[in-house]
Amino acid sequence: MLYLLAHWLHYEGLTNLFRYQSFRAGASLLTALLIGLMIGPRFINMLRMRQGKGQPIREDGPQSHLAKRGTPTMGGLMIVTALVLGLLLWMDLSSRYVWACLIVTLGFGLIGFMDDYDKVTKYAHQGVPAKVRLLLEFVIAGIAAWLVVTETNLYVPVFSNLYIPLGPFYFVFAAFVIVGAGNAVNLTDGLDGLAIMPVIIACGTFAIIAYLAGRADYAHYLGIPHVPGAGELAIYCAAVMGAGLAFLWFNAPPAAVFMGDTGSLALGGTLGVIAVAAHHEIVLAIVGGLFVMEAVSVIVQVFVYKRTGKRVFRMAPIHHHFEQLGWKESTVVIRFWIVSIVLALLGLATLKVR
Repeated sequence: MLYLLAHWLHYEGLTNLFRYQSFRAGASLLTALLIGLMIGPRFINMLRMRQGKGQPIREDGPQSHLAKRGTPTMGGLMIVTALVLGLLLWMDLSSRYVWACLIVTLGFGLIGFMDDYDKVTKYAHQGVPAKVRLLLEFVIAGIAAWLVVTETNLYVPVFSNLYIPLGPFYFVFAAFVIVGAGNAVNLTDGLDGLAIMPVIIACGTFAIIAYLAGRADYAHYLGIPHVPGAGELAIYCAAVMGAGLAFLWFNAPPAAVFMGDTGSLALGGTLGVIAVAAHHEIVLAIVGGLFVMEAVSVIVQVFVYKRTGKRVFRMAPIHHHFEQLGWKESTVVIRFWIVSIVLALLGLATLKVR
């Protein structure tokens, strides 16, 4: 918005400054961070008063988690608010990529909100039926895919100009990536600070990837697909990082608020649509390998248990497995952060290996 305002006023100094995506990315990060820090305490007090008992805590989970009873959830509202306000000030309003991301962020956030609201009002773990939730997610993901997809090739990392032509099936694949990312982050959100920091790390990584993909010279040099206009996604990633850091301030152990499905679905879906828009879907599986590991642990646990009656892990998702092995919550969180950093570096390395 400020970018277009400066252009409209023909103020050369501001126009030239706002033309730099790197400047606007830094500005959106700081804006979202400051907004999040300012509105955080009021948001938390409002949620605490309205929710009473807070988020339901699993009785069959780690016993240490029972001390978290009464902690409010839906902190994702704070993340989304700070993100959108910070973004709208610095984004290029003509970018279809940014609008597609906003559709997913707000749409998935709304689905998560309905799920959280159902859990809090009934003080139960069921929430919105899984089939209904998935249907809504695929509808939103399909709309976003239709907006951002300009070619239907699936690019393979490490190898220059190696791709798999998927044709119309690419839209189905893109929707699966977006929905899968949303639910993978949702499954990861089980410990204080566990999900938000890997999201921040992944967004920082994709801010770099999106910027490079949007530049024809860098894309040609690195041998990655050039996506005109994708550089605006770097501003989006930066805004997510700022809002995420503000949330982490309040979510640091012991958490004053949980992000809930409102935040985890919105952030995961956002990562998915950014990866699709930048044509780095496979790289997302590397950078977001922690989220993949969490989702796979649940799938394997359910699959094996239904067929054999035995458990592969002591508890799923896998972060609870390590807690059951005796790791402290803070130990699990910090070690998983380290894993996320290593995976992000591996994801970036695929750019140069080509």
